[in-house]
Amino acid sequence: MLALARTRVEKKDPVAINFLAVTYRDGKLGLQKSERKAVELWREAAELGSIEALHFLGYAFYEGKGVKVDKTKGVEFYKKAAMQGNVESRHNLGCHEGENGNYDRAVKHLSISSKMGFPDSLEKIKALFMAGIVTKEQYAQTLRGYQGAVEEMKSHDRDAANEIRKHGILYKWQT
Repeated sequence: MLALARTRVEKKDPVAINFLAVTYRDGKLGLQKSERKAVELWREAAELGSIEALHFLGYAFYEGKGVKVDKTKGVEFYKKAAMQGNVESRHNLGCHEGENGNYDRAVKHLSISSKMGFPDSLEKIKALFMAGIVTKEQYAQTLRGYQGAVEEMKSHDRDAANEIRKHGILYKWQT
């Protein structure tokens, strides 16, 4: 699997580069764990258009994983990924805004990611409702959006695609 990934990395496949970065981050497939090497690879994958790599770079900089902590840079990567549809980056932006007391912005980001079906964001919105920061109407609207997203994601074809994605990532690399 590692040899196949490296072959695709040489061909500048951002999916393979991201896979190799995660493998280095986790120290899997016999590779020495290296967050620094993972960040190098995520930079390359991001330059090649990987939204997931942008998200991972955001996390790395925000938390200081393989690089010096730079929350501003982390947020910038999260913003880039969120603008391209990465739901977890959108969630993390909401958390960041909430930590800084910018509750209106936090609610905006968390509502968007909730309405994209991200359960952690819905839990944050619920907590903000319980704390009196989110109104009953905002919570209800977000809950309806979340439920709609979850319903929309339910389908036989989607389930089949997820199975392929889970077990068939190498197929993409082989084509």
